[in-house]
Amino acid sequence: MIKLIEAIIAIKPDAQVSNSGNDINKITWHDGNPTNITYDQILTKQAELQADYDANQYQRDRKKEYPSIEDQLDDIYHNGIDGWKATIKATKDKYPKE
Repeated sequence: MIKLIEAIIAIKPDAQVSNSGNDINKITWHDGNPTNITYDQILTKQAELQADYDANQYQRDRKKEYPSIEDQLDDIYHNGIDGWKATIKATKDKYPKE
């Protein structure tokens, strides 16, 4: 889950803020919230970041399953580019881009 602090930093990267327990009511602005970021803006940004994170699950799944770079180079050496492409395609097919 995307934390509130991540949403705040996405809105204002230099914000000086802390948050306790990911509770919207426990945000402490160490810089006085000079741009007056609202709770609605924070929650909207959090939902937006979460949707983006969720939409890219296939990337995280692929990354875990792809062979190491060393193994991929070995695959190219022994099986050529077409053999390597087949190996990579199997993972891409298993975790398609949606």
